[in-house]
Order: sequence, then C-alpha cells, then structure tokens
Amino acid sequence: MSFEWMYWTVPTAIFFITIALMLTGMLVWELVSPTVERRGFLRIPTTRGTRFFIGLLGAAYIHLAWLGLTDLNLWFALPISAVWLVIIMRWG
Repeated sequence: MSFEWMYWTVPTAIFFITIALMLTGMLVWELVSPTVERRGFLRIPTTRGTRFFIGLLGAAYIHLAWLGLTDLNLWFALPISAVWLVIIMRWG
C-alpha cells in the first residue's frame, strides 16, 4: 500500500502557520475581552469570530476569482484580501 504525501512548500507552510497564529490571536483576544454580538453592514448579528470566518471565506473567494479571471501573479491578490479582512473585522 502506498500513500501519496502532500509536498509542503514554504509558502504553503507560511499560509497554514499564519492561519494558526491568527486563530490563536483570536482566542487570546476573546479571553482578554469577550465579544458582544453587533450588527454592521452585513446586517446580521455577528461576533468577532463570525466576522473573522466570513473574512477568511471572502479572502478565499477573492483568491479563487483572481486565479480564474486574471493571468497576474496570485501574490497581487494578497493585499486585496487583507483589506477585505480588515473591513469585515472592523465594520462587518
């Protein structure tokens, strides 16, 4: 029986380490300052964690759209995704 292993590149490892660090940061933030549900421009009651999840999903879709609609390097989508995440976390 043979197993196919995923080849971990440096960018892949950085991506998963960054997500783990952001989740750890969210946990510490929640323990220090518990969140309160609020309504932002999303028009649904959200907590900090909900907005973070929605922001990460949006960032994933931004990257997929970038791949599907442009021939430019994927690294150019990173600042757009970061701005999206900040907007969702602050005003979402």
